[in-house]
Amino acid sequence: MSLVSRWVCVLMAGMVMSVVCAEPPFYSDKLNLMVAVDDHGQARAVATPQDWQRRRAHILANMQLVMGEMSPRSRRCPLDMQVLEETLGLHCRRLKITYVSEPGDRVPAYLFLPQRAGKLPAVLCLHQTTSIGKGEPAGLGGLANLHYARELAQRGYVTLAPDYPGYGGYQCDPYAMGYASATMKGIWNHRRALDLLQSLPQVDPERLGCIGHSLGGHNTLFLAAFDERVKVAVTSCGFNSFAKYMGGNLSGWSHRGYMPRIKERYGCDPAKMPFDFTEVLGAIAPRAVFVNAPTGDSNFAMSGVEDCLRAATPVYALYGATDRLRAAHPDCGHDFPPAVREEAYRFVDSLLR
Repeated sequence: MSLVSRWVCVLMAGMVMSVVCAEPPFYSDKLNLMVAVDDHGQARAVATPQDWQRRRAHILANMQLVMGEMSPRSRRCPLDMQVLEETLGLHCRRLKITYVSEPGDRVPAYLFLPQRAGKLPAVLCLHQTTSIGKGEPAGLGGLANLHYARELAQRGYVTLAPDYPGYGGYQCDPYAMGYASATMKGIWNHRRALDLLQSLPQVDPERLGCIGHSLGGHNTLFLAAFDERVKVAVTSCGFNSFAKYMGGNLSGWSHRGYMPRIKERYGCDPAKMPFDFTEVLGAIAPRAVFVNAPTGDSNFAMSGVEDCLRAATPVYALYGATDRLRAAHPDCGHDFPPAVREEAYRFVDSLLR
């Protein structure tokens, strides 16, 4: 049964569950998250967390109209982690590994294991658009301000930095594998990365976070929206409202590295899109999100980030959790400067320590 005739109604223990329902409703005003359409097609005010869960289910379903359906649990298989090389670094070990995302598909990654006793919190670290992929957050090249997998490991976190499809050492074709978007393949791989972290004896499976810049910044939000195991998300230069992305031209989101349906079905028109980042951010509530949105980011205009923050704040307020939605606006371009990284790391510490 296709997603046209069903939408996600329940999220249980971090696993998406589907039931047969009508097609998810289209919300033309995605700046107002405090409205949910009932079973009779009537818009009702969101007044309780239970009301919000209805709107949230619609958001997840509408995301899948664009990204393609979330893979079923049956697609899971043994992770079969293989260690290719091991390097002893400052207070931690760095392992170059691969893990099985689904039958016939191995994802390359770097795994950092701090030399500390006891169960540790863990953070999934997603890279930006860079040819070296996982090597950048691992501190093996690229920009020094994006070496967060290594930096967090030195702070005592188990960290995992996988490659996104088409980057680093991972040249897979999501479309040949049956996916409607590279975005959904990335979400699936990152959910399996959480499975891997939870399987490690060094990791406390209840204390998981995710961090990413640019490409990794929006993939962090996508993962957190679909997987409640992510207790804290750090997104750097990763999003704004679609209407303010490149003047409303969504072509940059519609190529094969992202979501082709944005062009094929919705004509790259923000007004026709079934979801927006206002809703993605709200869907994560009441879990914690730290947003780095520089004033001079040429990819994601800060005013569009502010639109999303304003839209999501009432949802967090509904849960009494407004302190769990935090933003920094450094005076720089598309970057993650040291002072803001330190602020983000302290925010993660406050949730996972």
